[in-house]
Amino acid sequence: MYLRWARRVLAGATGATLVASPVAAHVDYVTEDGEGGPAVVDFLLAVLSDPLNLALLLGGAVGVTVATLGWLRYGDHLADVTVTRRTLRSYQPYLGWLLRLATGLPLMGAGFSGYFFSPVVSVEARIVQVTIAFCLLFGLATRLAAVAGLLTYAVGLTMHFPTLLLSSEYVAGFLGILVVGPGQPSADLLLRRLVVTDGTLMSRFRGVTTVGDLLSRFGVEKSVAPLLIRLFLGLNFAYLGVTEKWLNSGRALQVVEKYGLTAVVPVSPEMWVFGAGLGELVVGLCILTGTFTRSAAGAGFLILTTTLFGLPDDPVLAHVTLFGLTSALLITGSGPFAVDRTLVPRLRSRIGLQDAVDPSADAATPSD
Repeated sequence: MYLRWARRVLAGATGATLVASPVAAHVDYVTEDGEGGPAVVDFLLAVLSDPLNLALLLGGAVGVTVATLGWLRYGDHLADVTVTRRTLRSYQPYLGWLLRLATGLPLMGAGFSGYFFSPVVSVEARIVQVTIAFCLLFGLATRLAAVAGLLTYAVGLTMHFPTLLLSSEYVAGFLGILVVGPGQPSADLLLRRLVVTDGTLMSRFRGVTTVGDLLSRFGVEKSVAPLLIRLFLGLNFAYLGVTEKWLNSGRALQVVEKYGLTAVVPVSPEMWVFGAGLGELVVGLCILTGTFTRSAAGAGFLILTTTLFGLPDDPVLAHVTLFGLTSALLITGSGPFAVDRTLVPRLRSRIGLQDAVDPSADAATPSD
């Protein structure tokens, strides 16, 4: 009975996320700059002074708490969860390919569309962006292309700060590619096999030091990739939630009015915007700290998917990197320095189910 009840709570929480997420987009992409909205203090007072809003927030907090306890108590008893984790981990050989596609495709689109990483930064840098994207998509000089991408973004950020922070997920993509490498399939893997095979023309270059060799010498292993992705992806979600929703509520309120979101869920526009920002902030902090990482990444993926179908004129290409990075965390889990490795196992132990973990699961992230 308790297991069935926990499933219902989880389903309800998921449904609430899906309903509230269409406003959780890059609001600058779908609205025009106009008159400023209410001041931050006035906006927050308008939300928190309404008893109905307070009741909704309290109910949501209770629901999330119950769902979390239910997940800790029963999640590892579900065979579906065990099989899902095992299957996701089996995709590790294709992680580099996933990151390359998720970063290269939108970068290629940005170059041909005439904007610089973010659709709201109109800078012509076609040759640079398309060249980097080409190398990433084909897996040619992949790590060098990732370094070039990081440097290009850094230079652009100095000239378009803080606007370019809207696309800070590119940093996570470039760093992930730099650490993981090209993966398979890729041109670099083909060249590598030619180099290590005796009798080939490429074998003459066997002694050439690569970026991967340098990283290995400095002790940078592929296992650190989830940490780097988490840091910048989590910061991106949290930043968008706070700055685009709470600190720029006027533009966010335009989104609510433009798409008639109050007809979907009959709450005040201010509550819509506050809830969307809160959802992005919580997802971002969970990803950043490695707390229930796969679940948080899955929630982020659902938010992006609902935005895709809920906002018809939102530039989909600009969100491809976010889709790819959340998918990458579904595969890798939290990685090192995460709450999933420290606090979560202790919580499960207190509940008394430390023996319920599937022995074939990743011991480092059993409950993410």
